[in-house]
Parts: sequence; C-alpha cells; structure tokens
Amino acid sequence: MPSPSRLPAVTLSLAILLTAGCAAQNGGSTPLPVTDARTLAQLEAALAGEHRAAGNPARDLYRHPRETLTFFGLRRDMTVMEVWPGAGGWYTEILAPVLRDKGHYIAASWDPASDSQYVREGRQAFAAKLASRPDLYDRVVVTALQHPGALQPVTPGSVDLVLTFRNLHNWMARDAAGPMLAAIYAALRPGGILGVVEHRAPDSAAQDPQARSGYVREDYAIALAEAAGFELVGSSEINANPRDTKDYPRGVWTLPPTLTLGDQERERYLAIGESDRFTLRFRKPARR
Repeated sequence: MPSPSRLPAVTLSLAILLTAGCAAQNGGSTPLPVTDARTLAQLEAALAGEHRAAGNPARDLYRHPRETLTFFGLRRDMTVMEVWPGAGGWYTEILAPVLRDKGHYIAASWDPASDSQYVREGRQAFAAKLASRPDLYDRVVVTALQHPGALQPVTPGSVDLVLTFRNLHNWMARDAAGPMLAAIYAALRPGGILGVVEHRAPDSAAQDPQARSGYVREDYAIALAEAAGFELVGSSEINANPRDTKDYPRGVWTLPPTLTLGDQERERYLAIGESDRFTLRFRKPARR
C-alpha cells in the first residue's frame, strides 16, 4: 500500500478520473465504470511491487499502465479478462494483485491444442511465472481464446472488462480479427467494456488487411470493433508517441523493445522509443 504521504496525490488523481469518467459517458446512457480510490491505491502498490520482472517497470514510460487502466475504468471488484497476456505476463503482474481479493483475473491465452512451438513454449513460460508467486497469482484463471479452435474462453456474458494490448495486428495477420472480436463480445456482460491498445498507422496510409508492418489505422480498428457490435465510448492519447515515424525496414519491430535490426542504428531507435499507440474504449450495448 502507498504511504500516507502519497494519499493526497491518489485523491487528486481520483478526482480527475471521476471528471473524465463523467465526460466520457455516452449521451447520458448507462454510466461508464470509474476507478475508485481503493483500486487506485492497490494499482499504485502493484506498480511499485518488487515482484515485477527486471526491466518491466522501465517500460511504464511507454505503456503508461496507471493511466491506461484507469482510463478503461478498472475496479478491484471486476471480472477482468486479458486476451493474450503473452509468455511474460507484463500486465498480469499488475492486474492479478489488484484483482486477487475482490475480483477475478482471467488470462485468455493461446489454444493449448495448437501445434505451434511458439504457443507451447509461451504457455509453459506463462504457467511457470504464475507458479513462481502463488501469493500473487494463485487465483489467476487461465483459459484459451484463439481462432479457430478456442473461441469460448468463459461463460457468455460473465466478464465486466476485456483488455488486449497490441494484439489486433496479430489477429489481422491470421484473418482472425472478426472471430476474436465476436468471442470477446460474447464474453462481456451487457454494458461491459473492451479496452484496446494498438500500434497506430498514419491516417493517410492504406491499411494492409494483414497488418504486416504491425501498425493499424485507428479508424480501421474502430470499424472492426463496431462490426462486431461494439460502440466506441472513448479514446485517449495516453500512449501516443509523436517521435514514431512508422516507416521502418522491419515495421514496428524495428523499435524497442524488439530492436529487430540489432545494433544497426540502435541509438536512433532507442531515442524514438516504443511505438505510437491508440487507446480505445468500447462498450457492449446494454439490453434495451
């Protein structure tokens, strides 16, 4: 927990978030979830925790987890499903402790029936991470969401908030964006929220349907989500990076943390930092 000296900053942050949450409501319809003070305090504690893997806190500079999760309206009593947390579970380190006592954290990973070595090794690494800290991760529920063989990760209508970070381009590469978004829509309760962060392509660029550069146009992503039935209820520049020129020889993977080109112009790409990203908040319409 944060020290008493930090509580005024938390209170101030909460006031700002409450204002932002009210402003984001869609035409006076069902209020959007807003992060409360207790959740914010637990979020601060998780971010400062010694359990985070070496190198992960340094990436807060580009991923802005505090601001991103509060923009999406995270609350400690929610049922939250993260789609494709990856082998290392970067956001798992933050979400699982916050949700452990009052809520539920569901890690919707890859299909265990996949014959991909990458998937097998990734699932094994993620399982090892969870096993390493039962005091934090013992209540994490691991399920699968991957087209085409695993498209019902949870009981339909049982999730309050679905999060996915820089994965839309992966689904597009496999012609799976439609089925994946449909599965997410089914998992959410009416009024539930989908939070999406993705590498942002220039508005003027022609969108490659398979997103081979790793970049996706914001309007294209919105259209995909709306086609699945979602309504856009907010966008944020939290994860923007104006230094990202988006014209690299190996696409977004030229930038850190991947740095695909190795030492070639390494300092240039480190100075740019991680990619420019859009941050979108969608809602599954409530029953009428």
